[in-house]
Amino acid sequence: MLGYPSDWALVDVETSGFRPAEHRVLAVALLTVDSDGEVTGEFSSLLNPGCDPGPVHIHGLTPERLAGSPRFEQIAARIAALLSGRVMVAHNARFDYDFLAQEFVRAGLRLPVEKRLCTLALNRRLSPPTPNMRLGTLAAHYGIVQRRAHDAADDTRVLAGVLRGSLTAAARLGLSLPLVSCPPRRGLSGGGYPARLPKVPCDYRNPGRLTAGGPLVQGMKVAITGDTRTPRAELAAKAAAAGLNMMSMVSRHTSALVTNDPRTSSAKGRRAAAEGVPVIDESTFMRLLRDVRPGVPHELGSPPPAAAPKRAAPSARPAKALTGRRVLVLGGSHPRAASIRNRVTELGGSAAVNLSSSVTDVVMLPGADRDRRTPRIHDLGLPVHDEGWLRDPETTAATPEEAAILVLPRGGATDLPATARTWTVGAAWAHQVTCDIDLVAFALDGDGQVARDEDFVFYGAPEAPGGPITLSADGPAEQSITIDTAHLPPAVERVVIAAAIDGTATFGTVGAVEITVAPGSSEAPLARATLDAGTTERTMLLAEVYRRGPSWRLRAMGQGYDHGLDEVARGYGVDIDD
Repeated sequence: MLGYPSDWALVDVETSGFRPAEHRVLAVALLTVDSDGEVTGEFSSLLNPGCDPGPVHIHGLTPERLAGSPRFEQIAARIAALLSGRVMVAHNARFDYDFLAQEFVRAGLRLPVEKRLCTLALNRRLSPPTPNMRLGTLAAHYGIVQRRAHDAADDTRVLAGVLRGSLTAAARLGLSLPLVSCPPRRGLSGGGYPARLPKVPCDYRNPGRLTAGGPLVQGMKVAITGDTRTPRAELAAKAAAAGLNMMSMVSRHTSALVTNDPRTSSAKGRRAAAEGVPVIDESTFMRLLRDVRPGVPHELGSPPPAAAPKRAAPSARPAKALTGRRVLVLGGSHPRAASIRNRVTELGGSAAVNLSSSVTDVVMLPGADRDRRTPRIHDLGLPVHDEGWLRDPETTAATPEEAAILVLPRGGATDLPATARTWTVGAAWAHQVTCDIDLVAFALDGDGQVARDEDFVFYGAPEAPGGPITLSADGPAEQSITIDTAHLPPAVERVVIAAAIDGTATFGTVGAVEITVAPGSSEAPLARATLDAGTTERTMLLAEVYRRGPSWRLRAMGQGYDHGLDEVARGYGVDIDD
């Protein structure tokens, strides 16, 4: 089967919550399966977490049921033996992997997983005709009976059937698997964020710069550089308690820089001089802190769901010739293929970047015969056209699943219905062997700046503090950002999602990038866009999720930059060392 791995370790965990660093595994089940689909080993156990079991109404694991169960460290060696040398498989694999990794750390051991496969990510690539990608829904699609949802042992049995069906479908399409190397990479340049003073959230909007002889106002952005007579942490704490927004960097939005050396040559001092930021000494700052004027609070969170406007039903949109069709374009130069994909979007269709079960048509340009997918496309009997077909394509009935998905052009936007507060923005591209592509996110305030470095989410720091933004590396050609809008700080006005190439390759080589937005992590997409404007760019802004009054919207962007990710991050106020 295309060189697919032959030994699998299927895993499911039930947990006391959603945050691995804070919550614990309550139950774990494993099945090992060989290339013939035969079970070669199995293990399951309830666990004593030593804490409150959390949402009992979901998993049914009461303290009474867990009493007398072993602690994780007592069964860790058994789990390690089943995982060792095998590909770990789970549905939403990052969740199970992160929880197991954290439990192994607590036990003083290393999780022996080198590669993992997420059946959720695999089926997103396969695009089966299902209303969502939940484990139970996929089980029904692949003919597996689910007896007890959220039961670890039954979930692994169901997972085995879903894996078998998914691998068969992948082999039929000739797809490579979205295997993720473990553990993930750390750090933007080998390390995580440098140690800094803890950030205190500011409840007020930035009123602008400090004026000569004027007062400090709550919400002003203030940075400190150089030695201070008052300990730096104490000085920052006093300022934050007064309602100032203490920053670790200087930008054009900084209200004032505090330093006892007016000729400082520090990076903050140089940036303040370049941007014309007012500079004051420590004694002046301490005096002004005694009379900080009231600021304007950030808007409080979104209203209840019923108060927010809803997007019109998909059926209300006028149908076009290719509405509900997914068209894969092969061959041709990048500009020529891009123009064809733009034409597909104009006609209401969705321009696919990979072969999947939802592809309805293929347009072949000169050179398509050299694409490794072409023989598979002919074997599948998919309709094949030349570019002239798009001048007047025949209108055919669309599948209900595809017709329900809004297709956005570059720059297009759509409301995110208030019926969901958590949204997953996924990105996919043709598998690359010459470069790595990384998805990142920036949580920005009204000035378009991060409030702290930790509001930059990337592979070395895949979660914003408190968990409102998380990154999932689902495979080498698909990654996703999940945003919990209900738990974003009030100061965050928008979340910008970008893709960056590690190395000298460009998006002209990578080709089109497809983005989707869906409620939760396993629901069907609400909207889809194919961004195809890349030429010499190494960093591409893909989408932004932003506030519009009481609600949220998503915009497909497609804005590229020739420079690398570090330069983009600095532009948003992230303090990255040279």
